[in-house]
Amino acid sequence: MLVCGVDDAGRGSVLGPLVIAGVLVDHKDIGRLVNLGVKDSKLLSPARRSKLAPEIVKIVRSHYVVRLSPAEIDEVVETGSKLHRLNRLEAHAMAEVIAFLKPDVAYVDASDVLPKRYAEHIAEKVPFKVEIVSEHKADRTYPVVSAASIIAKVERDNAIAELTRIYGNLGSGYCSDPETMAFLKDWVKSHGSYPEHVRKSWAPSKKIAAAHSALQRSLF
Repeated sequence: MLVCGVDDAGRGSVLGPLVIAGVLVDHKDIGRLVNLGVKDSKLLSPARRSKLAPEIVKIVRSHYVVRLSPAEIDEVVETGSKLHRLNRLEAHAMAEVIAFLKPDVAYVDASDVLPKRYAEHIAEKVPFKVEIVSEHKADRTYPVVSAASIIAKVERDNAIAELTRIYGNLGSGYCSDPETMAFLKDWVKSHGSYPEHVRKSWAPSKKIAAAHSALQRSLF
């Protein structure tokens, strides 16, 4: 039996892509992932994730990655309920991953508060019958999802590293990171608007942009 795990990285970030990754493995090889030491990527150091990712690729039959750009995220967030639209966008990206991997069973880390509804949103875009096991914290429960979470996080880390190379220090990309917030404020102050890798629909980025606009109006 072929099983796949699917997870995301960067969902809550204010900049950079939202990455969805999936891995396909023979059920009999899941033990090899366990022996490798896979676990929820958030519980691993960047160095450990980078070391594990190529080892995971050697074990699995296939893997697939989807990157959702800030522009794609902004488009759905600005046209309706942020949470609902983002959930649907991510579910359909997971469907793309599953459609490519063609498993018998797919285990996914549910982003919706209702895991069953999330599974339904995925299934509506998969062009064949597949069992979808949708659960919260699936990356801590199922090794195949843990493996996917590591692939997704390494891909996301690489994307942030590339952005840092181009734009300078921008932190981790999360609103809780002072370096990220400082980057947003400094960039808007210097350029008047955000670069393309920033999610302009996020409340913190909107707040910074609005404060800059108000300051500019007060000067004239």
